[in-house]
Amino acid sequence: DVALDWFEERGYRNVTLAEIAEAADLPLAELLTQYPTKSTLLTAWLRRVDAGMLEAAQTADDETPRDRLFDVVMSRLDLLAPRKPFLSMLGRTALGDPDLACALAQSMRRSLRWMLAAARIDAEGVRGFLIRRGLAAIYADTMRVWLADPSEDAARTMAQLDKRLRQAASLLGRLPRRGGGTAENVATTD
Repeated sequence: DVALDWFEERGYRNVTLAEIAEAADLPLAELLTQYPTKSTLLTAWLRRVDAGMLEAAQTADDETPRDRLFDVVMSRLDLLAPRKPFLSMLGRTALGDPDLACALAQSMRRSLRWMLAAARIDAEGVRGFLIRRGLAAIYADTMRVWLADPSEDAARTMAQLDKRLRQAASLLGRLPRRGGGTAENVATTD
């Protein structure tokens, strides 16, 4: 939390590990054993966000997979909301910092798997790979809208996410399922 506050206040590039250790009242050696890089501090925070998302995601058995995924993604965005300005800055910073960009990409791959697991959508094999790639595009597009959405109720964000999930459901229905045949629309199947 100390690191995130400093990153948000001073910028990711402008904060050193030594400053974080001092502000957190930790010996530098202890910080090293827990978080050897600044990017590991960020990925630890994003793991906490994922855990919170999994706890907050209240998906019902009678919901469609698309509705469950909508709820999961919105739960994650709700958890990220207090750090929205920081996330906007972090995205710009990652464009010029390959290490940060790689760490965030790896963290996002993990998060996508957990989002799909929370929505009880099979994301294994070739079909799962395509589902994860599709969700990555949907999430990135939704995040772009969310970062610019000034409303408290995130109405534009929800509309964009719903639109993109409906488009994906249409495409997903054309992909073969394990064992042959084509999948029914993700809106009506597990």
